[in-house]
Amino acid sequence: MKIPGLLILFLSFILTCFTFLSCDKNNNISDKLPLEFEDTTVVQIHGLLQQNGNKIVDKNNEPVSFAGNSFFWSNDNWGGERYYKAEVVSWLKDDWKTTIVRAAMGVEDPGGYLDNKTANKNRVKTIVDAAIDKGIYVIIDWHSHHAEDNTNEAALFFEEMANLYGEYDNVIYEIYNEPLDISWSTIIKPYAISIIATIRSIDPDNLIVVGTPEWSQRVDLAAADPITGYSNIAYTLHFYTVYHQQWLRDRASAALESGIALFVTEWGSIGVQFSGF
Repeated sequence: MKIPGLLILFLSFILTCFTFLSCDKNNNISDKLPLEFEDTTVVQIHGLLQQNGNKIVDKNNEPVSFAGNSFFWSNDNWGGERYYKAEVVSWLKDDWKTTIVRAAMGVEDPGGYLDNKTANKNRVKTIVDAAIDKGIYVIIDWHSHHAEDNTNEAALFFEEMANLYGEYDNVIYEIYNEPLDISWSTIIKPYAISIIATIRSIDPDNLIVVGTPEWSQRVDLAAADPITGYSNIAYTLHFYTVYHQQWLRDRASAALESGIALFVTEWGSIGVQFSGF
């Protein structure tokens, strides 16, 4: 959805700090420092995120929840691209106590990845590099409503991202932001399997999140026909509280009860007007 400014990203439902000062026996500085000087990060504490049944768990097999921010579409001249800076990530972590950020790379719309691959990809890399440096989680988001129309482009992009970042526990792949009202089983799922296969040929274990029909609200359809043959897969749920209330919470609860894991990669307390929405 096109929402002005930064979106507050809340990772709820089943979702989602440990560094140490090491010294040898002749230089045991860490023994003399108070606890508050120890530099711990959320990724060092929780490590690689894993889907376990209908939960997302950390390296200690504990269910986790994170709150953070989604950057606006990365597209040229949309306004949000000016925030794709390392200092913004740093500020969000320090001032907002953000533990996760989302780099929402626009794809097929004007000024997006298909129009200017280098600029949009570099914006994503800036956010990912900064998140890794700051020890927080980061979602690499193929921010598209028509990803199935550009499967080859998506595969090449995620192949590059997996090669660059697959070794980092910080990274989460979101391979389809918000499919429209299209078939889960015959369109979205085959696309997802193709991209998952590309990522898994390089990165065997980082979490992958798959969008669901109708702006990532029809998690019930994914629950009825989940992706099999690959591990560490969750499904996207998006909501805006003006529109999405008890009926969507009930749908999400039923999907969780069926055994799939949900990941809320986008939500807001505001609304937008679309024809027919």
